[in-house]
Amino acid sequence: MHKSLQERDQEHIWHPFTAQTLTPPPLPVKSAKGSILTLEDGSEIIDAIASWWVNIHGHGNEELAEVIKNQALSLDHIIFAGFTHEPAIKFTEKLQPLLPGKLNRFFFSDNGSTATEVALKMAIQYYWNKGDNKRKKVIAFEGAYHGDTFGALSMAARTPFSAPFDDYLFDVEYLPFPTEENKDAVIALMQTYCSSEEACAFIFEPLVQGASGMRMYSAELLDQFIGIAQSYGTLCIADEVMTGFFRTGRLFATHHLKNNAPDIMCCSKALTAGILPMGLTICSEEVYSAYLVDDMMKTFFHGHSFTGNPITCAVALKSLEMLMSETRQRQIKWLCHQQDQFHEKIKELPYFKNVRRTGTILAFEYDNENETSYFNSIRNELYQWALSNNILLRPLGNTLYILSNYTITEVELDKVHHLIYDLGSLGLKKCIEQSKSLLV
Repeated sequence: MHKSLQERDQEHIWHPFTAQTLTPPPLPVKSAKGSILTLEDGSEIIDAIASWWVNIHGHGNEELAEVIKNQALSLDHIIFAGFTHEPAIKFTEKLQPLLPGKLNRFFFSDNGSTATEVALKMAIQYYWNKGDNKRKKVIAFEGAYHGDTFGALSMAARTPFSAPFDDYLFDVEYLPFPTEENKDAVIALMQTYCSSEEACAFIFEPLVQGASGMRMYSAELLDQFIGIAQSYGTLCIADEVMTGFFRTGRLFATHHLKNNAPDIMCCSKALTAGILPMGLTICSEEVYSAYLVDDMMKTFFHGHSFTGNPITCAVALKSLEMLMSETRQRQIKWLCHQQDQFHEKIKELPYFKNVRRTGTILAFEYDNENETSYFNSIRNELYQWALSNNILLRPLGNTLYILSNYTITEVELDKVHHLIYDLGSLGLKKCIEQSKSLLV
């Protein structure tokens, strides 16, 4: 008996961030090209979230596919301890001059959580290697998300995501999410935390907190926080896993800062154009220098089987070259402009609140009179309604956002904007009724 992909999936696969008994079966995707996902039944869906914020050049990019093929035939993998290879070297040579501040040492891993985990360990051991045993605290923002491994979970907000593990996580000094209203109090608290000289690191998602609802804050405030931290010797870790590679309109969100730069930066997601898994933790020469000692016990004992994989490095290099091309830069500027114009168009709609934009990211809350939360009950209704209209949005509770690839066409983006405009004008109930009437 022939079984569909959906049926076969249900027999063995455990999907991430999915309530196993409360969620409809996953949609089976047969192929993808550009911004279009083609399902098993032939229907097409516009991917308006870049498949979890990773895809930047569109699905099925032939140039990147060719790079993968050629590199796999030349050198597919090699242990990265005691060996090196050209794709890793060329990629770091290409990216380093484009980085903020004095970042110049690259440590490869395999995902965003690991990139932040590596950054945390780098910062802790930096002081341990220097004989400073006082600095054992980490500073982070309330609402932060830095990944799902234990160190990353510890540095993030305590939420239902972490509840089963809270007793195993280390304590963090939290700063309230900074706004224009509370900035003076948050700056004063930052001063208090850092002046004790007990903090080894301050970690942050620059300008946009992704998973907590695309919450946005100013570069000017972040600049001040970093300045305070560094004045007391606290290392600053920029988690650019989501914000990197022009999501905020600049190559990295920390490029928006005028006076300061991070000591350590974490990258993933768009790093390899959303095709292959890779993490990157980049530090300054000052951080790296703490490991340049003739003492085996001060080695950074961290690594992964697929650290510095040649295929992922080759893809990352090609993706960066494509990203910096005139064509892609023109598309990014166009997308920023389109999102800005649409922001102005929907900011006063009756069913939306807190409409905001940074670079290519547009976000807003659907106002169903409940608290803004990841667990807002309206989330599943919004998700299914968008899918019924052949558009993939993945609401964070009642927060919706558009975070597409950079090659989305004008026609595709107009369809997404039109659907969202209807939602803000009419409300979800009328939109669902409207969709049903079209099926009759």
